[in-house]
Amino acid sequence: MSLQAIKDAIANKKMLCPQCKKPIQKFEKYAETIDAVRDGFNVLEVDSRASRVTLTCGNGDCSWRERTEYWQDYIVD
Repeated sequence: MSLQAIKDAIANKKMLCPQCKKPIQKFEKYAETIDAVRDGFNVLEVDSRASRVTLTCGNGDCSWRERTEYWQDYIVD
């Protein structure tokens, strides 16, 4: 689901570079992540699911690039 949302946002030019404000051109290294913390003594369980991706602007002389799990923040409607 997240991978398709990223592909659609880039294809529709809705994911903008925070540095030059132009559409982000590409992404790489997409990964679904699951973080889990288990404390056996108190039986505390915390599960977190996210997706992490490297975004690259690729517009002219803008060299912005970031590895993030907050890729939704770069999408504008």
